This record gives sequence, C-alpha cells and structure tokens, in this order.
Amino acid sequence: MSDLAALTATQAAEAMRSGQFSSEQLTKSCLDRIAEREPDVQAFAYLDPEHALEQARGADVVRREGKGVGPLNGIPVAVKDIIDTADMPTENGFPAAFKGRQPEKDAFLVAQLRSAGAVILGKSVSSPLANPGP
Repeated sequence: MSDLAALTATQAAEAMRSGQFSSEQLTKSCLDRIAEREPDVQAFAYLDPEHALEQARGADVVRREGKGVGPLNGIPVAVKDIIDTADMPTENGFPAAFKGRQPEKDAFLVAQLRSAGAVILGKSVSSPLANPGP
C-alpha cells in the first residue's frame, strides 16, 4: 500500500489484521502527512510524534501476542484540545488561560479510545472553550 495515511480506519484496521503493515508504519505515514501539511493547515495544538510512535509500537506488540486486540488497535486518532488526556496538555483552545494545563486523568472518551487500542497522535485545535464565537 503506497499511501497508508489515505486509508479509512476500517481499511487500515483490516489491513493491519491481515499483516499488510504495522501500526508503527501507519502512524509514521500519518505523522509524515501531518509534517507535510501542518504549516498550511495548522490543525494541531499539541503533537508528540515520538509518543505516538511509542503507542503504535505497543499496539503492534499487542497484535503480535494476540492479547485482546481492540477494534481500533493501532489506529491513529487526534482528539480536540478540549478533551482531557493524562499524557498530553489540554489547554481548552485557550492557552492564554490554560497554558500547560496537564490533566490528571483521561476523559471518558479518551479512556474508551485507548481501551479500544487507538493511538492518540495529539490534540487538534479548538476554538476557546469550544465556543463557536459570536
């Protein structure tokens, strides 16, 4: 498969289950696309490529060992900067007030994503406090 970042989550999950590529390869492809497009798109409030690759390698180990692979095992996702993540800052789209805020635990949604095996790439930009504006 030439452009892994262009696959849907369903296509990627099926291909990984059949051994066509690893979560690390998929995550690297997504990170490469982000690096290429982020200067123009500016979609991420927080991104830690090495942490994402570490999670992906862990998902690959789970798959190889057959230990309760979740439906999203190894699938890279981003969460809005208004959703708490214990291992990433959550600034609620409002860094002037919440700069460096580090939640103690994951929001329920993030806990569910992790339980399903998702790789959390980072935090996508949000309007301040998720307020759509005037």
